Amino acid sequence: MAISIKDIKVLRARTKAPMMDCRKALEENDGDFDQAVEWLKKKGALLAAKKADRDASEGVVASYVHSNDKIGVLLELNCETDFVARNKEFKELAQEIAMQVAASNPQYVKPEDVPEKELANEKEVIKEMFKKEKKPQKILDKIAEGKLNKFKEEISLTKQPLVKNPEMTVEELISEKTMKLGEKMEIKKFVRYEI
Repeated sequence: MAISIKDIKVLRARTKAPMMDCRKALEENDGDFDQAVEWLKKKGALLAAKKADRDASEGVVASYVHSNDKIGVLLELNCETDFVARNKEFKELAQEIAMQVAASNPQYVKPEDVPEKELANEKEVIKEMFKKEKKPQKILDKIAEGKLNKFKEEISLTKQPLVKNPEMTVEELISEKTMKLGEKMEIKKFVRYEI
């Protein structure tokens, strides 16, 4: 199927992916925009996974103070080179994630960061909720496991849906920018203050 430059531009405007990747996505998916978007998301996730073992020792510290002057955030976003760290788009990404922290108040960067003690406490709360249920233990364990995973995602920044675009998580946004800028990016830490 012949892909028009107009279609490529439309997909680029929608995804911010490089032109060549947009062309390839449309070619691979017979011009179907929705499938091309999914193809680009998967490619971004794969690229991010390939770059995961690289060292991200450069970066920026972004700050955000909410308009009411009652919430402030400092966030460290790292990348591989100072070239990307100075890039306007990288700085905007750091700023967007800092605003996300202000709005959603996550407790940890990733689900793996949640301490075992907090998970054990949450497990007890979940067990108490289901004490009176008349279901087999196996099913109750599955339900508890699902609720615990949901709890970890809700308090972890990377798994939260974006405030600006709930269709996408912070992790997916970082994967998208990794694909576009070609470097590993990771949130090292953040601090949120609220009066």
